[in-house]
Amino acid sequence: MAKGVRSSDSIPFQIIPLGGVGEIGNNMFLVSYDDEILVLDAGLMFPEDEMLGIDIVIPDSSYLLANKEKIKGIIITHGHEDHTGALPYILPKLQNVPIYGTRLTLGLIEYKLEEHNLLSFAKLNTITAGQEIQLGSFKLRFFRTNHSIPDSVGVAIFTPAGNIVYTSDFKFDQTPVHGKLTDYHELVRLGKRGVLVALSDSTNAERPGFTPSEKEVGAVLKNIFAQEKGRIIVATFASNIHRIQQVVDAAAATGRKLAIEGYSMANVTDIATRLGYLNITPGVMVELEEIKRMPPSKVVLLTTGSQGEPMAALSRIANASHRKVEIIPGDTVVFAANPIPGNEKLVARTINQLFKRGANVIYEQLSGAHVSGHGSQEELKFMLNLLQPKYLIPVHGEYRHLICHARLAEQVGIPKENIFVVENGSVIEFKKGKGAVVGSVNAGKVFVDGLRVGDVGSIVLRDRQILSQHGIFVIILGVSKSEGSLAFEPEILTRGFVYVKESEDLLDETKELLKQVISKTLHKSNDNWSYLKGQIKDATSKFLWEKTGRRPMILPIIMEIDN
Repeated sequence: MAKGVRSSDSIPFQIIPLGGVGEIGNNMFLVSYDDEILVLDAGLMFPEDEMLGIDIVIPDSSYLLANKEKIKGIIITHGHEDHTGALPYILPKLQNVPIYGTRLTLGLIEYKLEEHNLLSFAKLNTITAGQEIQLGSFKLRFFRTNHSIPDSVGVAIFTPAGNIVYTSDFKFDQTPVHGKLTDYHELVRLGKRGVLVALSDSTNAERPGFTPSEKEVGAVLKNIFAQEKGRIIVATFASNIHRIQQVVDAAAATGRKLAIEGYSMANVTDIATRLGYLNITPGVMVELEEIKRMPPSKVVLLTTGSQGEPMAALSRIANASHRKVEIIPGDTVVFAANPIPGNEKLVARTINQLFKRGANVIYEQLSGAHVSGHGSQEELKFMLNLLQPKYLIPVHGEYRHLICHARLAEQVGIPKENIFVVENGSVIEFKKGKGAVVGSVNAGKVFVDGLRVGDVGSIVLRDRQILSQHGIFVIILGVSKSEGSLAFEPEILTRGFVYVKESEDLLDETKELLKQVISKTLHKSNDNWSYLKGQIKDATSKFLWEKTGRRPMILPIIMEIDN
């Protein structure tokens, strides 16, 4: 070998999670080899309770954007938003980066990008399970998996330094709704070929046994549709096309007509039907307006809002603010989805409102109207036994899920030192068959609030939390610079702190305190209004805490009055 020339197997590859470890959603993983980058998924997550006013959360892609000229492609494994939802926010900054996905996945992505007027930034390329493609130094092979949406795939990535398998979300459903099993033969072949490292779904690592088949939900729905005498309202994820198919089939089998309500539900149903992934029985579908003229026993309404989203159709129905649908006694509402972590309170609130309005509500604790799209413990172990990876990186789960998955991996023979439970931004490097965490890159959460992306950070969130808990306390002061004193009596405005008419004594005491602070501080400030504001805030905050046990946001406004 010529001096100074490295053999291809001596060049390391790196795996960098920018999102999707230690959290549910935000899935985005980078594979870097020989100055080239492959992106696996680009998802979002829903905001947590303390993220006040935030619409969605996406991964911090600053590292990716700084290296955008190295990107060979973005692989999207399936059409759920926790794997696709960041695309509208990162594509305009990347531009001309090709995206690869199956027909249904790209159909849903195209719809989402069109909503954002971003189709011109998209270079969409269709792939199929069993296909191989070459992207720079990366050779990729896709294999079929089962999940709660059709056309989901995992991907094997072959490099001279070792082979990688990314399972994405999966379960081993022996009776899938669409009839297409996981490609077990391909998983066995990959295992025999040699897998250096696997990135595998950890969502259900706490659940023992096997995840039930999606077809079991169909039987439950058919039972409910046959037994109930009133209208049936079913709420589920718009992207859960297998569940939608079972609602359609149950309605047809029990002689009911089906109407759809919810913008995303209508659009996804249209896309899936047009592409052949949803089979609508002729004569079953009706327009929403028609159900008012039909006997309740002949009606099924399929709607969004299974997560209690305030603006979703079901939430508006529950709150009696929907323009076309209202709950009538005898209605049965079926929640055919589990709450995403963090949405439990919203879902519970919606369920309570529905009960108050006279509906019978069937939800997780009372029925089998939902099964997970993720494999449980025995399936996670089965995947590892098929692939036989030397190393494992548990992904897709909160930290406890990753730990549980790691323990399962030890049970099937993967050494503890070969399992990397990492955080977002960790750099895991593999060289000559050996792996190690070698550093980190910038990673974290970017908040989308309305039309703005990334301008709300931890300081703004902290301010929102203070405002939500203790309100705001505005102090307006006029200061005479020439006389070194107050030009007029301090004015105080409050919102969300105390009821002013019942707290006049407290506000008067605060004004006296402010006069003392001004007289002591003004001559020391030397026109430094920031120093004066700081003294006012400190003294007022301490005083109000002592008097009320509350810490409102204190906002001093100082006006310089020139005689």
